[in-house]
Amino acid sequence: MGAVITRLRKRGKNKKAKSKKKGKRVISKKGGVTPQSSKRRPKESTGRRRSNGTQTNQTKQRKPLTEVFTNTSDERPGESTPKNDKEEEVEPVGTRLNDSQRSKKTSTRGRKSNGAQRSQKGHLVEKRPLNDICTKTEDTTDAGQISDNNVQQRGTKLRASQRSKKGSIRRRKSSRKLKKHLFPSPAVFSEIDAHVIKTGEELRRKRIFSVKAITQAITVGAVTDLQKLRAIWIWLCHNIEYDVSGYLGFTEKITSPERVIETGRGVCCGYSSLCQQMCSEVGVECREVTGHSKGASYRPGVDSQATESNHAWNAVNLRGHWYLLDSCWGAGNADLAKRLFTKCYKEFYFLTDPEKFISSHYPDNPEWQLLRQPVTLEEFQKMVQKTSMFFQLELTLHHPRHFLIVTENGESTISMTFPEPLEFSYKICQRSGSQSKVLNSSAALLTVTETHMKLQLRPPTRGTFDVTVYAKTANTSGDYPEVCNFLMDCPSPSSLENFPENPSQSWGLGQNAKSLGLKPCQYEAEILLDSGSFEMVLQTTRPLMMLCQLSHKNLDKSQAKRCITTQSEPDQLSCHVLCPYIGYYHLAVFVKDCESDGTTYNPAGNFLLHCRAGALISINKLFPPDLSNDCGPGNSTLKVGLINFSHTRALINTQNGQCNITFRNQNGLNLSAALSREERQQPKYPISRYVLLSCDEQEVTVSVALPEAGVYRLSLFGGSANQTNLSHICDFVLRNHWDGGWPPFPLSYSTWNEGCVLYEPSAGLLEPMSKVRFCVKVRRAKEVIVIGQNHTKLTRNQESQMWEGEVLTATVPHLKLAASFPGKANGMLDILLCFDVLKTPNGMR
Repeated sequence: MGAVITRLRKRGKNKKAKSKKKGKRVISKKGGVTPQSSKRRPKESTGRRRSNGTQTNQTKQRKPLTEVFTNTSDERPGESTPKNDKEEEVEPVGTRLNDSQRSKKTSTRGRKSNGAQRSQKGHLVEKRPLNDICTKTEDTTDAGQISDNNVQQRGTKLRASQRSKKGSIRRRKSSRKLKKHLFPSPAVFSEIDAHVIKTGEELRRKRIFSVKAITQAITVGAVTDLQKLRAIWIWLCHNIEYDVSGYLGFTEKITSPERVIETGRGVCCGYSSLCQQMCSEVGVECREVTGHSKGASYRPGVDSQATESNHAWNAVNLRGHWYLLDSCWGAGNADLAKRLFTKCYKEFYFLTDPEKFISSHYPDNPEWQLLRQPVTLEEFQKMVQKTSMFFQLELTLHHPRHFLIVTENGESTISMTFPEPLEFSYKICQRSGSQSKVLNSSAALLTVTETHMKLQLRPPTRGTFDVTVYAKTANTSGDYPEVCNFLMDCPSPSSLENFPENPSQSWGLGQNAKSLGLKPCQYEAEILLDSGSFEMVLQTTRPLMMLCQLSHKNLDKSQAKRCITTQSEPDQLSCHVLCPYIGYYHLAVFVKDCESDGTTYNPAGNFLLHCRAGALISINKLFPPDLSNDCGPGNSTLKVGLINFSHTRALINTQNGQCNITFRNQNGLNLSAALSREERQQPKYPISRYVLLSCDEQEVTVSVALPEAGVYRLSLFGGSANQTNLSHICDFVLRNHWDGGWPPFPLSYSTWNEGCVLYEPSAGLLEPMSKVRFCVKVRRAKEVIVIGQNHTKLTRNQESQMWEGEVLTATVPHLKLAASFPGKANGMLDILLCFDVLKTPNGMR
């Protein structure tokens, strides 16, 4: 303890000797120069003291030395954390330490002031950060930011009211506030913004170009420094355009404040110098900061250490804390290729938090990073280039940590998270000298969920690639703004198959799925298949119709259509997929509301089906051609009143080649059924003869007896009772695995409709010279007759209401079932069915 006191007293004597001459300057270990008072502070005692030439009756108690050192920290501008520079503590002259104070002093020796100096009143004040910050700069704008290499050398002058008595910036004990804590939202400045925009237009019409006059006019009504700064910021962003032609060297660069105002154009230093001059007019302390930036002219991988500073921006002091802003980037975007500047106001660059600002701005003086732990230029170069939209969308980058991506086994990934649903896009360009080639979507796999994005990169060849990621809020229109970019190095390409092309780029269920009526699904963007058959089921919140498209590198369009069936039900959508080849399949899903009268389907998702080695489907066993989007019972059948189907799925497998589909026709539609298959080898009888539709009041039966193994399409048609052209309702897919075959049904005529049911004979082929029992129900018929070699009348069973009887086939080629109905002329018969009579072995019937 004694040694400490002795050292402090000795240093105090040395300090006293050195400060005799007023204005002597002390060089801090940081290189800053701080004026030091030459007056020795008189030793204090109890009693009255003079302050500003006025006597006071109160006795002012000096703070103990330990309290001075404990409560004062040496910070960078805007920081509250003490530096770790090793500077000796100074005891104010005339202050003695008692034992308790010495104890506190010893316990707080770790808190050493970093170059702190005493003012005339004995208080510690911080050294000013270096302000000689102007070197050559390049002007940049966000997402189209550009740079200017001719920022003039200039010093920074402060008004007397802005300086402390010793020319240093006083340090605040509280921490610098984040932007969101400084003001809740830009809406608080709505009146100021509107006033500045309106006033700026009036000043330009009146051709007023004076910095002072403009500043005074736009800051009318602004009370606080923050309000004054806001007015200056809004005026700069809305009245000055970037001088693209000057930057490119086609015209002289405009940098002076007066010329910037007069022409309404300027490069980056034109913005920053004008901002500084306008701030000085209203007493806001403002500095011009120069350094490196990442704008439109920036390319990942360029060594910033080998180049000069290329940009200029500003730092302002608000209530003792420093904040950063860039009005050049806040004004809009510059397209160097098109030599065009587009006004696009960016609120982000107004008082940007240093932790975000450092991703694109690196000051020559590290103190102007305003970070607790400044980064090096090398670390800045490794940082991923992030635009303002990256932070506005609240993105968090998880991988990679640096801008350079090196593939492993030809692959790499980029992953991010976000709090609200977003939509993403990307662009991959292969570098080839000064040229670049844009790759298609087969080089990457983009998957997006409600809170996560993953971009799996798989370049087709070795080389260097620029990867740019874009994002926007889900379910919004417009272009995708750039959010970040990377440099990818691929030493050797992957041996795996390239991804299929996807024009929408994003895989999985779309971010708009919820608004389209789809519930979240359990399917990943990439679905692994161990067999050649897969069914996808998507749950819905309202009745929808679905359309699906499938593609594979070995499938043509006609074959691809035969690989899928879709079924739309009130609460779910189903898609059955057949895979005849191994590899990647692209399944695109589109939906629309059932009640919609339009024919436009909205994109709902894209799925990557990866079919590995397994039981593939033969190319000869695909679904029938020309299937409709309405397969199986669902929304289309409910719409016309067909309910209670015995078979609820669109795909029906038969083991013996026979099938009876029953349902209820509650609206009394006129129905018909048709059977078809791929035209390979026509059976002996028309394929339409292997289906028979029977109606018993509201109960409908569609009977199918297939002639051979294969895949068939069964279609239902319907319309009103007097409608002749029936409309398509739905399709079924019948797969017959039985090698045997069934005879055809009798040929039915249009009069075979509601109320007609055939019980016997069930087949349409009859043996010659044999008796055949007929049993049939024909509602409303007056009489039923079988026409053959003779006319045979059937007898009506009063109990069962069936017409029954036996008929001799004889040698006629056909037997026809006919009936007469009320309202028809006597003797007028309608043909209902026609049966074929087989030939005898000797060719006789």
